Amino acid sequence: MASEMTQHQQAQIGAILGPDPAQFETLISHLMSASNEQRSQAETLFNLCKENHPDALSLKLAYLLQSSPHPEARAMSAILLRKQLTRDDSYVWPRLAPSTQSTLKSILLGCVQREEAKTISKKLCDTISELASGILPDGGWPELLPFMFQCVTSNDVKLQESALLIFARLSQYIGETLMPYLNTLHSVFLQCLSSSSNSDVRIAALGAAINFIQCLSSASEWDKFQDLLPPMMQTLTEALNCGQEATAQEALELMIELAGTEPRFLRRQLVDVVSAMLQIAEAESLEEGTRHLAIEFVITLAEARERAPGMMRKLPQFISRLFAILMKMLLDIEDEPVWHAAETEDEDAGESSNYGVGQECLDRLSIALGGNTIVPVASEVFQAYLAAPEWEKHHAALIALAQIAEGCSKVMIKNLEQVISMVLNSFQDPHPRVRWAAINAIGQLSTDLGPDLQVKYHHRVLPALAAAMEEFQNPRVQAHAASAVLNFSENCTPDILTPYLDGIVSKLLVLLETRKQMVQEGALTALASVADSSQEHFQKYYDAVMPYLKAILVNATDKSNRMLRAKSMECISLVGMAVGKEKFRDDAKQVMEVLMSLQGSQMENDDPTTSYMLQAWARLCKCLGQDFLPYMNVVMPPLLQSAQLKPDVTITSADSDADIDVSDDESIETITLGDKRIGIKTSVLEEKATACNMLCCYADELKEGFFPWIDQVAPTLVPLLKFYFHEEVRKAAVSAMPELLRSAKLAVEKGLSQGRNESYVKQLSDYIIPALVEALHKEPETEICASMLESLNECIQVSGVLLDETQVRSIVDEIKQVITASSARKRERAERANAEDFDAEEGELLKEENEQEEEVFDQVGDCLGTLIKTFKVSFLPFFDEIAPYLMPMWGKDKTAEERRIAICIFDDVAEQCREAALKYYDTYLPFLLEACNDENPDVRQAAVYGIGVCAEFGGTVIKPLVGEALSRLNAVIRHPNALHSDNVMAYDNAVSALGKICQYHRDSIDASQVVPAWLGCLPIKGDLIEAKIVHEQLSSMVERSDRDLLGPNNQYLPKIVAVFAEVLCTGKDLATEQTASRMISLLRQLQQTLPPSTLASTWSSLQPQQQLALQSILSS
Repeated sequence: MASEMTQHQQAQIGAILGPDPAQFETLISHLMSASNEQRSQAETLFNLCKENHPDALSLKLAYLLQSSPHPEARAMSAILLRKQLTRDDSYVWPRLAPSTQSTLKSILLGCVQREEAKTISKKLCDTISELASGILPDGGWPELLPFMFQCVTSNDVKLQESALLIFARLSQYIGETLMPYLNTLHSVFLQCLSSSSNSDVRIAALGAAINFIQCLSSASEWDKFQDLLPPMMQTLTEALNCGQEATAQEALELMIELAGTEPRFLRRQLVDVVSAMLQIAEAESLEEGTRHLAIEFVITLAEARERAPGMMRKLPQFISRLFAILMKMLLDIEDEPVWHAAETEDEDAGESSNYGVGQECLDRLSIALGGNTIVPVASEVFQAYLAAPEWEKHHAALIALAQIAEGCSKVMIKNLEQVISMVLNSFQDPHPRVRWAAINAIGQLSTDLGPDLQVKYHHRVLPALAAAMEEFQNPRVQAHAASAVLNFSENCTPDILTPYLDGIVSKLLVLLETRKQMVQEGALTALASVADSSQEHFQKYYDAVMPYLKAILVNATDKSNRMLRAKSMECISLVGMAVGKEKFRDDAKQVMEVLMSLQGSQMENDDPTTSYMLQAWARLCKCLGQDFLPYMNVVMPPLLQSAQLKPDVTITSADSDADIDVSDDESIETITLGDKRIGIKTSVLEEKATACNMLCCYADELKEGFFPWIDQVAPTLVPLLKFYFHEEVRKAAVSAMPELLRSAKLAVEKGLSQGRNESYVKQLSDYIIPALVEALHKEPETEICASMLESLNECIQVSGVLLDETQVRSIVDEIKQVITASSARKRERAERANAEDFDAEEGELLKEENEQEEEVFDQVGDCLGTLIKTFKVSFLPFFDEIAPYLMPMWGKDKTAEERRIAICIFDDVAEQCREAALKYYDTYLPFLLEACNDENPDVRQAAVYGIGVCAEFGGTVIKPLVGEALSRLNAVIRHPNALHSDNVMAYDNAVSALGKICQYHRDSIDASQVVPAWLGCLPIKGDLIEAKIVHEQLSSMVERSDRDLLGPNNQYLPKIVAVFAEVLCTGKDLATEQTASRMISLLRQLQQTLPPSTLASTWSSLQPQQQLALQSILSS
């Protein structure tokens, strides 16, 4: 069959590429066919032509483009040619004969001159640009640029526009190739922008100029192009004056692109440009779309923090104007009667698109500019709005307050009293929509200003919300009050919440009985959150609450009630977790029965039950622990199915006019990657992310019990480490990696691994660790890089010596990469700090970004520490490679955290590798000694700990430095605030290091002075690990009757007894059981051997309660 088939296809292809053009036209029209079958047959034939006859196919397409009378055939051939000439897997240009190549080039340029249809002209320009971007840099199309300069200076507006469109594309693809023509292009753009009377030419010139400006690299080049800005703005204002709003909107979109990519280009003429944009935004005669774009331009400038930090804060008068415009947009709201009915589909009734844009922009503006800039402007406007008679103004002030809270949180927390009073006063407003907005503000502020708000104002906020829940004539207000209880309690500790529980829970139960679904759903989520925040304090309400919840779960079976039932699952599982297994066990069985029957039923795609059920199962597992294992066979198959969902993706080209089809009910997120625009259904991604999180929960909770599922879960989650469509999916996959390894290892150790042995753990580790390292290499988000390193560290701890050398090598290479990339990001931020408009607010924001970087370094340190502890001396060759990357971290110019990490890594090497590490002492000890007196207590702690390690293992190498080490340690111990909580860890480690010098280098010190000084510092109580070591050392020295310790005539004995007494009276923390019993027997010996007078004076030096405690310890 196959050979006949190919013969048949060969015959078809012969006809298609033969002399009769109709056959080829038919193939092209079939490629556009609505019938799938016809289209896929045509695609097969087309691809065979491309494989076997690229020359003939390319020429056929070119002739069709040149001569077909059918516009859709010409358009299609331009698109298909572009695809052949794009440098990707289907790039045919290098396979074409030189004669074909030159024919194609001349046909394309000929078509530009002849094509009349505007849409086809644009596609043709795209095709030419695509080909040129591949061959122009290497001199493969010498006639193209002269042709374009000829077109752009001709009198033919169509040719001018085409040449400018190609210049725009080439600037985007291969800007550096155009740089030699910088002066010519400047005058061409200036000429077209200022003198062309044709708006299409001016817009094309605007696009080309903006793309070219993005290729400029030096200040002098920017200076040269500054004179284009006035005519660029002129293009926009003239279009508006002539009523050509579609043209104006195109111009605005191009200007927004410039604002986002090269905001500093606008800096010199910023006042004029922003002023013009605000005028457009204020002009009520213009279309909303136009005004929204002008606002978008100004907001984009404010957001351009990386490229022009602080620039917009220098224009306070504009910020007030913009704020006023956005506030006015919030007034565009109708009091629709259906809003009050509390039906979910009318949730946003009466809100206009102006209102939506105003809300979103207030949020973005406050995040971009920060509270110091926004709060003074806002508080003035809010006061005026709240004093006005119109309800819309009251409503707008409260909505705006909620929107700016996130960006202004630091400043608002300082003025909490005013903010809270303003909102709570509006709880009494006569208009229900204003009361709703006040509740909405409290909910948002609870999230953005918590936990300060909860701690200081619970006594005012909770009673106000409780009263609002009693507005039975306004179900929207009731439902929202319940939701605000949820926001409030999420940031709240049980001790704040508990006194209010009686009132809140009883009111929420009343709301559960209303017939309004929105109110019931609000009450369910509030109950769930209150239970989650109050934990075991919720037990007393359990018997009252659970019957209601079960009733909803069993009875809410209508399609209209799906969300209600889903929320009841959430609530039941959170209540179960709060009250614990014993209280919940009997109801849990019933609930699981209901969930199992639901699991088996057919559900529609958009049914929220699935995702809520996945989460409920996982919470039930957390609550029931190993008792949950029997249900895993029910839970896992659908969970794996959700985790394996393929993202529902539509791809178009970024510059295509076709917007991605958005069906009404689905929210679609679009991302632009290079020249592709990708649309993704968010509901699918959210379900996938939930499922991945749940898999991680089960592995974490069930440990070895999860073993039977590893073979299915690992191949599902490992590829998702590189799932770039959704961060939550990646994060979940990352967290699951060590859990899977741990589960396998425990199962093998406990003999529960179905006959599998350690080689299975090795196999799993060999699959997971390289995948994690590779994903780390490609990860774009700093925060996720830190999580990946944390996971990698845990995986190394679990796998230990199962790792082979090539894996250790790849981990070390990746760590070098991470350090290099992180340093580069920090350098880039430091450069931003030198920008002309840099100010204190930007400094704050930079600090936050750098803190995320510290998290990365932290994890790098932990990974290296684990590798050193695992492989000890055999890791040293790798340490030598990585040392040059770590050395700069010791520098004074680095952050305290970097210095601390570098010191800890050396401490680990010295401690784990002992003699083999002596060769590093010369390099690192001077740094270590200096760091003992660093102003940061964490750095001091790491350094003095290192001195202790070197004293223990450094032998003769450290001898010459013992004197200096003593004076450094002395400075830490004698520091006036040494025992302050910030400093106590450094103090304790210094005392421990001093003890090690006394133990290993006594011949190098004045022991009669130093040993009693060490004793004088005891007991230590902050660092419990060091405390156990030091107090054991003390016991050993007393057992040996150490002369320096006891002193002449045993004069230090009372101090020793006092230390023992304090250690023993403090409980288990300060000494191991073994040390404690040694101390007790030493004290008993002293009781028997010491003269009674010495004994009496020793006892009398103790505090009365210590005497009593010791007597009872010694007599028991």
